[in-house]
Amino acid sequence: MHLLGPWLLLLVSEYLAFSASSDWRFQHPKALYAWEGACVWVPCTYRIPDLNDALKRFILFHNPNYDDKTKSFKGTRLYENKEDGTFPSEQRVQFLGNDENNCTLRINPVYVNDSGVLGLRMESKKNNKWMEKTNLSVSERPFPPHIQLPPEIQESQEITLTCLLNFTCHGYQIQLQWFLEGDLMTQAVVTPTSVFPESVFTRSELKFRTQWIHHGKNVTCQLQDAEGKALSKDTVQLNVKHSPQLKIKVTPSEPTVREGDSVTMTCEVSSSNPDYRTVSWHKDGSPLEGQNTLRLLLPEVTKHHSGTYCCQATNDVGTGTSGPVVLQVQYAPEPSNIQILPSPAVEGNEVKFLCASQANPPPANYTWYHNGKEVQGRTEGTFCIPKALPWHAGTYSCVAENILGTGQRGPGAELDVQYPPKEVTTVIQNPTVIREGDTVTLSCNYNSSNPSVTWYEWKMGSSQETSSSAVLKIQNIAWNNNVVSCAACNNWCSWASQVTLNVQYAPRGVWVRKIKPLSKIYSGNSVSLQCGFTSSHPKEVQFFWKKNGNLLGKESELNFDSISPEDAGSYSCWVKNSIGQTASEPWSLQVLYAPRRLRVSMSPGNRVMEGKRAALTCESDANPPVSHYTWFDWNNQTFHYPGQTLRLEPVEVKHSGAYWCRGTNSVGEGHSPLSTLTVYYSPETIGRQVALFLGSCLAILILGICGFKLQQRWERTQSQQGLQENSSGQSFFVRNKKRCRDLRDPETSPRPR
Repeated sequence: MHLLGPWLLLLVSEYLAFSASSDWRFQHPKALYAWEGACVWVPCTYRIPDLNDALKRFILFHNPNYDDKTKSFKGTRLYENKEDGTFPSEQRVQFLGNDENNCTLRINPVYVNDSGVLGLRMESKKNNKWMEKTNLSVSERPFPPHIQLPPEIQESQEITLTCLLNFTCHGYQIQLQWFLEGDLMTQAVVTPTSVFPESVFTRSELKFRTQWIHHGKNVTCQLQDAEGKALSKDTVQLNVKHSPQLKIKVTPSEPTVREGDSVTMTCEVSSSNPDYRTVSWHKDGSPLEGQNTLRLLLPEVTKHHSGTYCCQATNDVGTGTSGPVVLQVQYAPEPSNIQILPSPAVEGNEVKFLCASQANPPPANYTWYHNGKEVQGRTEGTFCIPKALPWHAGTYSCVAENILGTGQRGPGAELDVQYPPKEVTTVIQNPTVIREGDTVTLSCNYNSSNPSVTWYEWKMGSSQETSSSAVLKIQNIAWNNNVVSCAACNNWCSWASQVTLNVQYAPRGVWVRKIKPLSKIYSGNSVSLQCGFTSSHPKEVQFFWKKNGNLLGKESELNFDSISPEDAGSYSCWVKNSIGQTASEPWSLQVLYAPRRLRVSMSPGNRVMEGKRAALTCESDANPPVSHYTWFDWNNQTFHYPGQTLRLEPVEVKHSGAYWCRGTNSVGEGHSPLSTLTVYYSPETIGRQVALFLGSCLAILILGICGFKLQQRWERTQSQQGLQENSSGQSFFVRNKKRCRDLRDPETSPRPR
């Protein structure tokens, strides 16, 4: 039995029954559906207003009635808990809730006579009571599911079909399967069953992309048990909106005809939803004007009717296009054209010839001509020349032939074989010998060229230049510009062999080097200098040497048996040939020797007044220069002064005397002769000396006078004493007399030695 109630209740707001009073609140489905032998799952929640209260007694009535006399409910009791508050579980009806908030029930199995009102009589420990009702509908056989379709289905659209069954029960296995025209569809996706108070159902979704061939096809959702046995089903027909589906029928049946035949094409519409409104024909992608019926008539076709045909029809969904039909109109070959690849051709390269002639069927035989003469053995539409040569140039043409006839010879094509300039040579135009600095004239000649020569390349040593002239003039030719070559160029350049200019020049790279000794040159060594050069043309040369600009010799080597410091200087070598002469860079010859020719020079002179300044300088000749000086006086006493100049300031008379110096370098040492320095008194010193002398003389005179007077006094004293002594003895008198005589004649007395 197909019940609308079970699935419609899923979509209306009354599906969820919500009972509320000032005391109790419930959530459960308003109606439940099952079939004979199945089970019923009743999801249910409740709330007692007093949070400290709990469920004490639960009774499930079938079709309960309230008795006003007894103030109680009467009816068939399907389930009730025990006096001690426990809930029996080994019955057809099971209470799966608790005493706080869950009142879920399960009836297994369920029978048709279970249909009616189920009453849940609730009584709390604090004697709060409540009766909650829900409807149960049990059918004799499983009721079918319901398929929900999208409002509109179009081809190439991904759609979702929903199969909905308002039933689920834990422990009772069922499944929903999809079929398209009896074939199982594996794209189905089954969502988990819903057993919440808000929903009790089983759902399956089918997602697939529709095609126009699905239009009018039946889709079935089948309810099966756990073993796959069909219990019920729901079937719907797909209404797929699609553009017209077309096919062309050609008369005659083969779309290959000859020129002049008649052809008819019919556009057959195999399906269109909704019906088509317009029809059009197309050839090679372009619409045919005035052809808007299902039939296209082509009387007396020509080659221009060949092409790809299709028809189009349009409805509200879109435009449908038929498969292509290729119409081939056969005709004899047309006048041929020649294509040459590449053109122009290059000598030595491959050249391909292609004979193009419009024909259907394509030409099967060709005849080739070169300058009007038939080319033997060439019957294909293409032929090639592996290596093109100049004599291959000329006019080529061809004639094409197929089963319908022979075509005409076309105008032909010209083969141009191009090649680089041939037999290129470089010619020297100068009639005489070329010397460095001359102007040289060269010409670049060739035998033949295709295309013509347009420019020339000239290569001189490492430099290269481009010129439009075949003649090259080199001004002031360089000595080393010996090799020249040219190239004549069109599309390619052909180089001539190199020519040698044989430029004559003066010697170059003249140099001087020391042969011996290998180390430093000391005075008295044997020394040899050699003169050389890097190049000379002609090679016959002469040598000569110069020192400080003065000519020395004419050999390639300059020898010194015992070199002296006077030989030091700047040397240069000259090398001469018939073209000119070249000098080397100056070469400095240095001779190392010990200090010599030492002398002491005095400033301001060798006579200096005391109190002035005197500077004695030790002058010498040495290489390397003197590194240390030593000063000596006339007594060979050394001054602790190492410098070249000995300074005396202020000079004194005691500095008068002879001085000499000694100089030392890395080679040895030398001595200067004595040089005398005279220091004379100043006028002030002379005045002081004269005054001192006069003072000394005056002092001596005074002392002399005083002495004379003392002597006279003494003599008188002695004379008086003598008179007294005469009386005492003659001998005493004689001795005193002798002493007195000695005192009177002091100057006449002999002086001791």
